[in-house]
Amino acid sequence: MQAMWIGIVGTLALAGSAACRAQTLELGVELGGQARLQWTQQHSADSGPVAQANTLQSGTVAEPDSGATLEAELRASGHGVTAVATLQQHRWQSHSSEGRAWVNELFAAHDGGAWQYSAGKKIVAWDVGHGFRPNDMVQQEERRTLASSTAEGRPLVMAEHFTADTAWSLVAVNPTAAPEARGALEPALAGRFYQRAGAVDWHGFARLGAHTGASVGAAMAWVASEALELHGSLRYLRRVDSQAIKPTATGLVASNPWQAHTQEDVPQLLLGGTWTAESQLSLLAEAWWDGAAQSNAQWDAWAQRNTQLAAMATLGAPATAVAVAGNLAWQADAFGVSPNLRRSNVLLRLSWQNGAWSPALDVLYTPADRGRMVTASLNWQGDRVQVQGGWRGYGGPADAVLAQLPSRSTAYLSASWPF
Repeated sequence: MQAMWIGIVGTLALAGSAACRAQTLELGVELGGQARLQWTQQHSADSGPVAQANTLQSGTVAEPDSGATLEAELRASGHGVTAVATLQQHRWQSHSSEGRAWVNELFAAHDGGAWQYSAGKKIVAWDVGHGFRPNDMVQQEERRTLASSTAEGRPLVMAEHFTADTAWSLVAVNPTAAPEARGALEPALAGRFYQRAGAVDWHGFARLGAHTGASVGAAMAWVASEALELHGSLRYLRRVDSQAIKPTATGLVASNPWQAHTQEDVPQLLLGGTWTAESQLSLLAEAWWDGAAQSNAQWDAWAQRNTQLAAMATLGAPATAVAVAGNLAWQADAFGVSPNLRRSNVLLRLSWQNGAWSPALDVLYTPADRGRMVTASLNWQGDRVQVQGGWRGYGGPADAVLAQLPSRSTAYLSASWPF
């Protein structure tokens, strides 16, 4: 199976490179794509619930693995239809391998002058923030990934209207999904209004989810000068689908105590700005509040439960240690409750565009517990080939949430070339 996937990816990349040089076929269809090879090196943390679980019982939780990824992204467009698909093969150092294939986008579009229509699977990303986008109501994409790649769109039907200074968008996202679907899979209606007023761009947003109900938001981006840009975004959500530990979960439990939970009356706010010098040196600063993340009280209770579980492992028989390891492993579910671990966050990013080279350094800081996530990257863009490399590390005081993630650091190196 592994050899088959590698053969498929490699063959398609080479065949695409030769066949797509003309790009426009006699049938009026444009073909293209890119091939990408990436190595990822991960180091496990020696603290936190996952590390504690594996110390008590080796193999309780799969540790972060390192390995290579070979990817071919194929694109086709013509006659009002756009398609993007990805073939991917992973080979991990643990000697396991995994092959996947998925459709990033597949939609039909119609140009009706001022009105534009599209239906199918499409990437629709909204809002103005870099580290966090409260009003990303359709795509709900993961922010600040290590290496850039094409996102996977959402099933939708969309109508848009454009004038010189305004734009309206109305989207039915996941229209065929079950009403009880949650998160980015929830069926919903979403709308956006855009108005340009001189140097300021204004945005208004609204969403009605089948399960979460209504939410509204607004955003602005102001080009204050040639060097300074300021932006902000806010949103109020009537309900948010989340997870929470059962209040009755004390001591050792026989099943995962984390369960689906709905938060009510959730605010989100982001403020930021970018300063850019003539030398193309840029400094981005953002601060945001995410009411959908766990509260300080919830994290305090989580830490207290971790301490209690670890103490139990020293008091009982080997069977008790195994049970404690399982309970500690379930504690790691707290890391997936929200895209932001802490409600308050500060991001600083320094980047420089110098010809083909683009170095960057950023720090995400969580004031509540002084946790930090540091990312350094270096990109090189040639005539055709692009090379990206970088490193991300997590740290802070021992009780900081970021310092207790399963991974202590991740390094990567990738090369991509279009065809």
